[in-house]
Amino acid sequence: MSSPTTPAGSLLAATDLHKTYGPTPALDGASFSVHPGEVVAVMGPSGSGKSTLLHCLAGIVPPDSGTITYNGRDLTAMSDAERSALRRGEFGFVFQFGQLVPELTCVENVALPLRLNGVKRKEAERRAVEWLQRLEVDDLAGKRPGEVSGGQGQRVAVARSLVTGPRVLFADEPTGALDSLNGERVMELLTDAARSTGAAVVLVTHETRVAAYSDREIVVRDGKARDMEFAR
Repeated sequence: MSSPTTPAGSLLAATDLHKTYGPTPALDGASFSVHPGEVVAVMGPSGSGKSTLLHCLAGIVPPDSGTITYNGRDLTAMSDAERSALRRGEFGFVFQFGQLVPELTCVENVALPLRLNGVKRKEAERRAVEWLQRLEVDDLAGKRPGEVSGGQGQRVAVARSLVTGPRVLFADEPTGALDSLNGERVMELLTDAARSTGAAVVLVTHETRVAAYSDREIVVRDGKARDMEFAR
């Protein structure tokens, strides 16, 4: 059952988050929510606290205070092992520079989250190829990240983020290192693929053209997130 301060029906919600690094407040009372299957863009200038908010929501960085609820569970009360299990199975991640493992082929990179979850190699790579096909880069399966373009590598990274069937996909400036044409195509493929699986997307960006792919926008400024869900 949702608390009075958490929007009803939300899959992931944070209330009154505070996080300080030294004397600098990164989050100063931020609140946020996302519903199942919803794409929410988190916008704001550099240094506003966008990435810190994402890292707290994903259980990577603990807030100093405030609450984070995921699927009815208190994320801040979980053990490190429980949060790690969520990140391996129920959360997916896409970063600005892809962060693919250079020694592995593209299909091995996509299969990696499945292998870490105990899926046998043949099955993991079969599912990886399916996702490479959906992202229109299955011809790159045997190539290594250094042999593909930035736009192609980012599509591989999106395939890797979705291969485990996550309920929430966190995308931190996913087109920040791409030209506008490649960035548009990556966003089309990312949002279409996420919506086809019912995954919610938390999209951190400072670009309005990228935010245009979302269902709703939240602005973070000086560590405060203006989420109108909390004003209803």
